[in-house]
Amino acid sequence: MIAQNTASQLRVAPRSHRNVVTKAAITGLAVFVLVLFLIPMVYGIVTSLKTDSQFSKIGAPWWPASERKVTYEGKEFDVYLVPIDGEVRELALYRPGRQSSWFVDPENMEAGPFEWEGQWRQLERAWEFDPQWSNFPKAWNAINFPVLLRNTVMYATITTFGAVLSASLVAYGFARFRIPGKNILFILMLSTVILPGAVTLIPTYFVFLQIGWVGTWLPLIVPAFFAWGTNVFLLRQFFLSIPRDLDEAAMIDGANPLRIFFSVILPMAVPALTAVALFHFFFAWNDFFGPLIYLAGRPDLNPITVGLTAFNTLYSQRTNLIQAASLISAVLPVIVFFMAQRVFMQGVVITGVEK
Repeated sequence: MIAQNTASQLRVAPRSHRNVVTKAAITGLAVFVLVLFLIPMVYGIVTSLKTDSQFSKIGAPWWPASERKVTYEGKEFDVYLVPIDGEVRELALYRPGRQSSWFVDPENMEAGPFEWEGQWRQLERAWEFDPQWSNFPKAWNAINFPVLLRNTVMYATITTFGAVLSASLVAYGFARFRIPGKNILFILMLSTVILPGAVTLIPTYFVFLQIGWVGTWLPLIVPAFFAWGTNVFLLRQFFLSIPRDLDEAAMIDGANPLRIFFSVILPMAVPALTAVALFHFFFAWNDFFGPLIYLAGRPDLNPITVGLTAFNTLYSQRTNLIQAASLISAVLPVIVFFMAQRVFMQGVVITGVEK
């Protein structure tokens, strides 16, 4: 009996060890991928907090910093990293010279200047952490950000409402009604998803130009009220997972199909509706090509994406302001995502999966 217990323990120990190694490897891989995804965001945040001069200085650190200076006898002096007696100290250059220079110790200014033998031009500058939070107000005031935000919010909100409403109605029809050739119509609708936008760009633009919609919001807003294939597919898969017994119970109570849609289907489909709404909201918020084409010559109607392009052209040499403007434009989508992330993830997981 003792031998059997010992053998079973030996079999369990390697198995548990393998499980720990597997979990550690998966966790490490997840952390590595997360770090890769966060590198651009960290770079943008760090760059937005730098000074204008830091980009042109040789030996400047990667973090937001400014060259350290100290005040002595009413004047400002630059601080350098000076090697003395085997250690590197931060000293203020009081009087530069060719072969020797005079320095002041910022920690002991009462001692006064002292001479250091060496060439001060070969010394490195001392830097101190100095984030420039004023870059964000500068970027905000450089272009009319309130107007850009208003246009973008209106565009994203209106088109999101239209996309969710139209897609839910079409998906309800495909999921609940018997329509002649329904499967063929569904396949035709899905085929529009793989059709490149460049194929329909010129004919669509010509049609909108002929009816006088170019230069207005109509070419961007009206198409959103005609269901998109991807949204319809996601919502149809979710509607199919809702038991038909609920529809029949509502019909017995005298509810018509429209009442069933609003009172039964939509309340149960909140996760899927949220997922579709967020997908389209982020798409509309980041849409650049559509507003660029249809709103040409109307800067008062431009969203953030087009406005940032003009901003980048004007301030191409000031990378810190460009990054600050980009971060400002990303604040609202990030807030929306974190506020709805639980429902969003639930909708993504169960959409297309039969309960």
